[in-house]
Amino acid sequence: MSKKTGFHDRSYDLFDEQIDPSENYLPKDGIVNYYGPVIPPQDADNYLRRLLEHIEWKHDEAVIFGKHIVTQRKVAWYADQPFEYTYSKISRRALPWTTELSALKARIEELTGETFNSCLLNLYQTGSEGMAWHSDAEKDLKRNGAIASLSLGAERKFSLKHKQSKETLSIDLQHGSLLVMKGTTQTHWLHRVPPTKKVSEPRVNLTFRTITVIKE
Repeated sequence: MSKKTGFHDRSYDLFDEQIDPSENYLPKDGIVNYYGPVIPPQDADNYLRRLLEHIEWKHDEAVIFGKHIVTQRKVAWYADQPFEYTYSKISRRALPWTTELSALKARIEELTGETFNSCLLNLYQTGSEGMAWHSDAEKDLKRNGAIASLSLGAERKFSLKHKQSKETLSIDLQHGSLLVMKGTTQTHWLHRVPPTKKVSEPRVNLTFRTITVIKE
């Protein structure tokens, strides 16, 4: 076991499928790097099970055109401090890191060279649950900072669309895989997880972020 993160030594090589994490998937106006699977399958299975069981999941909420909406998709918010994070006009107060989240955060920081102080988790219980087009550009977030997205569970499509040209691209996010968005990506691109009838298994998505506006 690695003393630093609690992961098995990597006999499972993230380059097994010839994925180059330095490749920019965007043609312009931002940076998206896909690392492929960065956690060995057995570890990924174990983390998925523990997160499903131990995270304090709640149905997501939003205010859309003045109407309060509660979604089927569930979310959770964890961070270094119990500060608030506001998106879709709803504020959420962060919970302290769990043992599993601390280990995953350390692993992601080791791979990316970035540092993060918070994590928003999304639980998609089946393929019928998705995420509409949006960008992560809330004022609380570090401007042009990296957002590291770790996927556990069912493979799902992740789509991006340029705000002006409307060009699109998609990446299939594998179990245990890591995708990082940074630079001006949130300024110029929208992203979503489209629903699908082909998936019946759950997926947990962990998006590690940096909050700069701390509300007392």
